[in-house]
Amino acid sequence: MIKVFGHTSPDTDSTGSPIIWAWYLNQVRKTPAQAVLQGEPNTEAAWMLTRWNLDKPEIIGGVEKGEQCVIVDTNNPAELPAAINDADVIEIIDHHMLAGGIKTKGPINITIRPLACTATIMHDLIGDDMARAPEGVKGAMLTCILSDTLEFRSPTTTPHDRAVAEKLAADLGVNITDYAAQMFAAKSDVSAFSDEALLRMDSKEYELGGKKLRISVLETTAPATLLARKDALVAAMPGVAAADGADEVLLFVIDILREEATLLVPNDFVRQIAETSFQATVSGDTVVLPGIMSRKKQIIPALAV
Repeated sequence: MIKVFGHTSPDTDSTGSPIIWAWYLNQVRKTPAQAVLQGEPNTEAAWMLTRWNLDKPEIIGGVEKGEQCVIVDTNNPAELPAAINDADVIEIIDHHMLAGGIKTKGPINITIRPLACTATIMHDLIGDDMARAPEGVKGAMLTCILSDTLEFRSPTTTPHDRAVAEKLAADLGVNITDYAAQMFAAKSDVSAFSDEALLRMDSKEYELGGKKLRISVLETTAPATLLARKDALVAAMPGVAAADGADEVLLFVIDILREEATLLVPNDFVRQIAETSFQATVSGDTVVLPGIMSRKKQIIPALAV
């Protein structure tokens, strides 16, 4: 049984894409496969599962030696099980930069394309067999694309991502504007999560100036709700950093509707990063960064000290 999974702290794409590809392997390639997750899905991803009557994939704690795996929505070993190089990785499907460090048992299929969403790539790879896909698979694919593109607001959006989403929406009889509003409302409801959980909910590891950073983003249509927890989130940062082997946590609250980010500034090091990376003037414990929406395209490439 092939296990299909994405990165830790699974967002919508890392929850939906394993489901999509496991369906394809099982139903089209006639190869036994199972979608699994590395952690609980976020609120938007959980909403997607309910909306399309999809079973929540099993949450795994690791992989076994020699176990066949397909990796989706990441190729970064830091976001994968610790024993990933002991497993048998047979395929990678992703839309992030090539990180390196995964060792395979032999030649494999690797598809990494400059698109906004892994699900868009899967749509293309599945091709004509998409006609056989059930509503749940198409619904997951649409949700992943709208999530990763922030309903086409993100600068990572390509015309092809948009065309695929619009085709899927038409097939499903879904109004994109109304549907995305429901998605983002689910994503914005984080009241049940601890401060520590929020800091880890959608985060990536990155090294800058010899320091290890956990770069977290929280995309929301209700930024005031998150910013009201600013002091508690800042207080939780040192503990999260220490537990995760990082030197610092950077938290960007992305306002989907205003198309801007608010960076929490707990200390002089983060202030220096904000001023150097984004040419911002920081006068308090937050700074608003107009137009900043994408960690992949706008935040990480800009980081400097």
